[in-house]
Amino acid sequence: MASPFIYRFTRDLRLEDHAGLARAASFGDVLPVLVIDRVLESRIARSPRRAAFFCAAVAALDIALRERGAQLIVRRGAPGAVLKNIARACGAQGVAWCANYDSVSAHSDERLQSELEEAGLRAAIVHDALAIAPEETAAARPSGGGNGYRAFAPYFASWQELGVASYDAPLLVRFASSELHSEPLPAPHDFGAFDRPVEAGPASAQRVLDQFLEGPGVHYALAINAPSEDRTSHLSAHLSFGTISPRWVVNRTRKRLEDPFLLSEERFSLRLFLRSLALRDFFLQLGFFHPNADDEPLQERMRKFPFARTHQALDAWRGGRTGFAFVDAGIRQLHETGWMHPRARTVAASFLCFDLGVDWRVGRDEWAQWLIEDDPAIANGNWQWIAGVGADMAQYPRIYNPHKAGRRFDPNGVYVRRWVPELAQAGSWSWSARAPQAQLALPFLNVESAYPRAVVDHEAAARAFLERYRTFTASGGR
Repeated sequence: MASPFIYRFTRDLRLEDHAGLARAASFGDVLPVLVIDRVLESRIARSPRRAAFFCAAVAALDIALRERGAQLIVRRGAPGAVLKNIARACGAQGVAWCANYDSVSAHSDERLQSELEEAGLRAAIVHDALAIAPEETAAARPSGGGNGYRAFAPYFASWQELGVASYDAPLLVRFASSELHSEPLPAPHDFGAFDRPVEAGPASAQRVLDQFLEGPGVHYALAINAPSEDRTSHLSAHLSFGTISPRWVVNRTRKRLEDPFLLSEERFSLRLFLRSLALRDFFLQLGFFHPNADDEPLQERMRKFPFARTHQALDAWRGGRTGFAFVDAGIRQLHETGWMHPRARTVAASFLCFDLGVDWRVGRDEWAQWLIEDDPAIANGNWQWIAGVGADMAQYPRIYNPHKAGRRFDPNGVYVRRWVPELAQAGSWSWSARAPQAQLALPFLNVESAYPRAVVDHEAAARAFLERYRTFTASGGR
C-alpha cells in the first residue's frame, strides 16, 4: 500500500473546493487530522460563540469524512510532536496544511515546516484562504519585484483581471483507511463555553451564499448602508473557518453577474460585493508580504504616534454606553450576536481611535473576544486602515461623526432602537440634535431613560486629534 499523506485542517473545515486537500492528494491517499494546540485553544476560547461555531464546523467535517469512509483524527498537543507521531504510526510521507497570514500563525507555520523537514517529512503549505494567491497578484504588478501591494486601488485592478482557480472535485480525493486512535471531537465546554445550537459547516455556508446571491446580493449597495435591514452576506464566520471557499464565493458571484436580466443597479451591487471579497484578499496578502505588521503599523512613520492605551471612557465604549446611539447600537449588536454590521464597525472603530484617541490594538483585541469570526490578519488590516496607520493612508485619517453617521445610515432609528433598549420606546425619531453634542448625544430631548449622556464632545475631540496628528506628521514622525 502506498504511503499516505497527512492533511492538517486549520481554518479550512470543508472538503469542497479545497486547494490544500488537492495538494495533499497529489502525493497519495489523504489522512485527515485536526491538531488542537494551545494557540488554537486560546483563540477559540476567547469567544463562546466562536467556540460553538468552531465545534459545529468540526463535527460537520467529521460527518462528511465518515460519509467518504474516512474519519477525522483529532489530537491535542504541540503540532510538530503530534504530526510526527502520526506520521511514524501510519508511515506517512509528509504533511500539508493551509497557510496563515497573521504573524503569530505564520511564524508557527515556518517552525512547523522546519521541524517536519528535519524529521525527513515533506511539508507543503498551501494558499487556500484567498480567492487569488498572494504570489499571483504580486506577479501581476507592473513593477515591484514580486512584492505585494500596499494600496488597494491598483491591487483591485489586478485582482479583477485574474482568473480564480477551482478545486471543486472532492470525489477525486482518496482518503486513507486508518486504525489510528482519535481523541474526542472538540466540544464548546472544552473552551469554557456552553453548548448552543449553531448552524455551521459547508451545507449551512452554501445555503447562506445561495440565499444572498438570489436576493439581498443584488441590493448589496443598499444593504451595506442599511444596518437596520441586516441583509449583507453574513459569510464572515464561514470564510474565517473555511466552511466555504473564497474561490467558490467569487466564482459564484461572477456567474451571477452573467444573468442577462439583471438591472444595472443590481450589477453594481454584485460588483461592490466582489470588491469586498477583494479587500479581504488584500488584507491577507498584506499579512503574507508584511508578516510583522500585526502589532506595528504598516506605515513606518506612524509607529511612534502617541495613541493612548486607555481613556476614562474606554469602558463606556466597551460596554456600548458612550451616549452616541449609533456607536452603542453596534457594540451591543456585537455582544448579543457575535457580529456587527460593517458600517457600525467603521463608526465604532473610528470613535475609539479618534474621539477617545485610544490605540487601534486595544479595539482589535476587545472585538476578538466577541466576534465569531477568527481572522487576525483581516482584523489587523481593517483596524489599521480605520486608524490611518496602515494601507492606503490618506493625508489625514477619516474621522466619522457618529451623529451624522446615525442620521445617514439609520435615519428612522430602527437599528438603534433594536439594540439600545433604553431608546426603544421613543414614539418618534429625529436625528436633528437641538442640544450641544457634548451635553446630550440623544437624537431627541424629551426622553427620560437610563441612556447615558455623551462621554465626549465629538467636534472638540476630533479637532484635538487632528491637531496632534498634524504636529506629529510635521515633525517627521518623531
